[in-house]
Amino acid sequence: MKDPIRKYFPLFVLPVLVCFCLSFIWPFIQGVYLSFCKFFIPKDAEFTGFSNYVTVFRDTGFWHSFLITFLYALASIICVNVPAFFIAYFLKEKFRGVTLFRASFFLPNLIGGVVLGSIWSMLFDGILSRFGTYLTADPVFGFWGLVILVAWQQIGYMMIIYIAGFTSLPEEMLEASQIDGAGRLQRMTKIIIPNMKASIAICTFLTLTNSFKLFDQNLALTGGQPVQTLENGMQLKTTEFLAMNIYSTYQINSHWHGTAQAKAVIFFILVAAFGALQMYASRDKKEKKVRSKKEKRS
Repeated sequence: MKDPIRKYFPLFVLPVLVCFCLSFIWPFIQGVYLSFCKFFIPKDAEFTGFSNYVTVFRDTGFWHSFLITFLYALASIICVNVPAFFIAYFLKEKFRGVTLFRASFFLPNLIGGVVLGSIWSMLFDGILSRFGTYLTADPVFGFWGLVILVAWQQIGYMMIIYIAGFTSLPEEMLEASQIDGAGRLQRMTKIIIPNMKASIAICTFLTLTNSFKLFDQNLALTGGQPVQTLENGMQLKTTEFLAMNIYSTYQINSHWHGTAQAKAVIFFILVAAFGALQMYASRDKKEKKVRSKKEKRS
C-alpha cells in the first residue's frame, strides 16, 4: 500500500492544498502587508511602515479591551471548567436517562451567539429592572453577564471532553484505592485529578482561546456599552472585548482600516501563541508517557 500512496497522494492532496493556500495563506499574507499600509480598499494600499502599530500601542481603547478580555478569560476558565468537571463526574456513570442529561447540557452549545445574546439580554434586563437598573447601565453587569452567558453555553461542550477523560481512568487503580479505604476526597485529589491533567489542559486552553475570540455574544449582549468619556474627550466602550474592538476600529472611517488590520495581526499572534502552548503542553505529556513506558519495559 505504501507505493501507491506515495505515487498518487499529490493527486488527492493538491486540490485541498490549492484551496487552503487561496482561502487562508494568501489572505493572511495580504492581511499582514495591509497592516503596514494606509488603505480604503486593498488596491489603494499605501505603505506607511509601522505607523499603524504605533497608533495601536497608543490606543487607550485597545489596551482597555485587552485588559477586560484577559480578566474575562480568567473568570471563564473557572466558571466554565469547574462546573463542567463536576457535572461530567456525576454523568460519567451509566444510569437511566444519562444520555438525556448529557444532551441537555450540550444543547446550548448548538445555539448561535447572537441569538443567545439577545435572549439573555432580555432575561438580565427583566431581572435588573426590578432593582431599577438595566444590563448596560454598569460595566460590572455587562462583564458578569457575558461570563454567565458563555459559561451556560460552553459548560456542556467541556463536559463531553471531561467525560471522555473519566472513561480513560484506570479502573484497577480506583478499585485498589477503595479497597485501601481511600475516601472520595482522597481519590479525587490523589488519583482522578492527576490522571485528568490532559483533559484539564485541553479544556483550559480551549476556554482561553474562545474567550479571546469572543465577538458575537459581546456584540449582541452589551454592544460595548456603557460608554465612558475620558478626560481627553475620547469615548471608551467599557465592555468592548478585543475582537469587537478590532471590528469597531474598522467601522470608524477609512483612515482606521490599517490600524484595525494591525490590531488583527496582534490578535492573531496572541491566539496562535495560546494554541502553540496547548500543543507544547500536550506533546510534552505524551512524550513523558512514552518515556515512562519505555523505562518500565527496560
